[in-house]
Amino acid sequence: MIRHFASLSDLGPEGLMKALDAADRFSVGRGAPAAQRPLAGKSVALLFEKASTRTRISLEVAVAELGGHPVVVTAQGSQMGRGEPIRDTARVLSRMVHAITLRTFGEERLREMMQYSSVPVLNALTDESHPMQLLADLMTARRVRGALGGLKFAWLGDGNNMANSWIEAAGLLGLELVLACPEGYDPSARELLRAKERGARVSVVRQPASALEGADVVSTDVFASMGQEAEQQRRLEAFRGFMLSRELLARASKDVVVLHCLPAHRGEEIEEEVLEGPRSFVWDEAEARLHTAKAALVWAMGLDG
Repeated sequence: MIRHFASLSDLGPEGLMKALDAADRFSVGRGAPAAQRPLAGKSVALLFEKASTRTRISLEVAVAELGGHPVVVTAQGSQMGRGEPIRDTARVLSRMVHAITLRTFGEERLREMMQYSSVPVLNALTDESHPMQLLADLMTARRVRGALGGLKFAWLGDGNNMANSWIEAAGLLGLELVLACPEGYDPSARELLRAKERGARVSVVRQPASALEGADVVSTDVFASMGQEAEQQRRLEAFRGFMLSRELLARASKDVVVLHCLPAHRGEEIEEEVLEGPRSFVWDEAEARLHTAKAALVWAMGLDG
């Protein structure tokens, strides 16, 4: 049976924690031979229909450091950019590589790739979810605070793909999560319901201050994601008062962990002094993308023991 990594739920609660443990191990002694080169002799296609910095570099380096050969394919530099169907790309690549990662638009494109691929497919971002980034966020929070249980997690901003994956993580791990989103910008109602059914304490509020009250981990993201540039001005109006500022952060725990998946728009969704401040672990979070990418690849390819 093929192990696709479309969402954190594919790992399950136990598998998610094992992936974080594996990422911790990968972060020690990078480049070690044998034990950390399970992809020797294997190739992984890295498909990008959206621009990328952290996802592309972390995956490319991860495959190389695991001993494999990364094959980077962009829409502009391939037949995907000329309209070749995802199903055709999936069937061709499956005969040439051992796994595929896809950074794309709608979730349906990822699902079609999975349906027609005979090798594992990993979600490197869709409009609906970003599980690889969540692995890095959880890894960072756990390393700083020692554990994930018993913490209050807060999300500030748009109910986007990152918010949806945070809700999914909360449901899997039984976390307390409060999301502050303006009216009309809520996260997926389906994800919220599923998380609550799993026993998570997840809620959506309209006032950022109430979400930040006593928070141990605070995350935010840009107010206008890729593909939403035409909505920039309207979104800035809607998100007025949602910038993660020093004033808001003062309501959080004194040991709060500030996260941002980047790129950051200083002065819009996060204040410069917060991003560069002593409670910001954004750069550790960015580095964690490499270690968690390795864990996800090894799991999907069935090389996790």
